[in-house]
This record gives sequence, structure tokens and C-alpha cells, in this order.
Amino acid sequence: MLIVTDEIRIPLEELQFTFVRSSGPGGQNVNKVASKAVLRWNPAASGCFSQQEIDRLFLLFPSYMTKAGEMVITSQRTRDALKNKLDCQEKLRTILQVILKKAVPRIPTRPTKGSVQRRLRQKSRQSQKKQCRKKPESGDW
Repeated sequence: MLIVTDEIRIPLEELQFTFVRSSGPGGQNVNKVASKAVLRWNPAASGCFSQQEIDRLFLLFPSYMTKAGEMVITSQRTRDALKNKLDCQEKLRTILQVILKKAVPRIPTRPTKGSVQRRLRQKSRQSQKKQCRKKPESGDW
């Protein structure tokens, strides 16, 4: 069981793990041992999430999603396949906790009187600076 929150738990039977050869450090074993973990999971087939949460998953994490709607997470941080498998599960848990967090709606506010005055003063200073750069008209001199 992958525990995401107290209410949401994903059965490990839904998660498909494969192991492939990893790039990076490994010495002589790098070409012999399959230690990179690849986690595949179909969120639509899982009954744990609403369609709105699945849509949010596609919106916030498109690089993890395939066209078939499957989520693919890889890990090759360590040389140990079991540690990489656990790392994939932790990445999935973190991603799911992000999509479950409700966004706080923004309350529109008005700019303060002081900030408006500062902005207008700065604009007039900038305007004066640029006016001084102009060539004088023929009747001015």
C-alpha cells in the first residue's frame, strides 16, 4: 500500500515496476546490473482520484504523463534497485500530495495610495529625463 494521505491509499498491485540498466556511476557493474527503476501507473484506472484531480495531474506534471494517460516515473539515484524503487514511490507520493493541495483563491486588492503616488512620481521623472534628451526646436534658441 502506497499511503498518500490518511484517506488515499494506492494498492501496490496498481504500480508496475521494471528495472533497466542505469547510466552514471557503477564501475564494472554499470553494464551488467539493471538498477534503474521505472514506475508505471495509470491514474484513470485507479479509483482513488476524481476526474478533476486527474486533470490537474496532467496539467501540473505533463512531463511524467504519456499519451495513453499513463504516468512514468524513473529513479537512478543509487546503485541499488530496491532503493530506486522506493525513491520512485516517494516521488509519486510527493506529486500526488501536490495535486491534492487545494489552491487558495487570490483575493484582489487595490494598490495603496503611497504606491500609486510613487509610481506616478517615477513616471514623471522618467518623462522629464527623456524630454531633456530631445533636440531643441528651431524657435527655442
